[in-house]
Amino acid sequence: MAATTIDYQDATVEVHRVVVGPVDNNVYVVRCRRTGDALLIDAANEHDLLLDLCRGLGVRRVVETHGHWDHIQAVSAVRDAGFDVGVTAADASMLPSYDSVLEDESVIEVGDLRVATIATPGHTPGSMCFSLEGTPLLFTGDTLFPGGPGNTSFDHSDFGDIIRSIEQRIFAHFDPGTLVLPGHGAGTTVGAESPHLEEWVARGW
Repeated sequence: MAATTIDYQDATVEVHRVVVGPVDNNVYVVRCRRTGDALLIDAANEHDLLLDLCRGLGVRRVVETHGHWDHIQAVSAVRDAGFDVGVTAADASMLPSYDSVLEDESVIEVGDLRVATIATPGHTPGSMCFSLEGTPLLFTGDTLFPGGPGNTSFDHSDFGDIIRSIEQRIFAHFDPGTLVLPGHGAGTTVGAESPHLEEWVARGW
């Protein structure tokens, strides 16, 4: 099995992380400790490594935070291996292929775990975050990082949208102790980032 770090664990869940590809994407595996069932977040790159991870950790399904190229390079390989890949309708055309459409405010069951979907457009039209119910964990893809929102310089991105997503869908609903696990780099917390929202608005990125 591929080497990973365990970013979080408690009595019910383990969160494994591996960093892949040329821009150091974080790939997370959320695993139910009782059943051994798991969910992989972002089939980003290095498909052989990710398939090893999927088989070793009991992955049953793959979900994408958004459709940018660096987050989807292993999608075809994991689908060919029999794993269901889910993405939002707004970003589906960015993928080479997919199996299911992720709806806002729905729940993905992973063994005993419940992963809630949160539409957070801005970085892409169909960007989505995932919250693990009963834990402080929030997987934000490229919507929120330490120090601000994800890049909105792309033609399909919108700075106003990403600010609204962060303010209304994340800061308004998650307490300061919520752990933010982004698509690249180190994690942070809602409490560390929320006081700086107006600074981000003022600087425009």
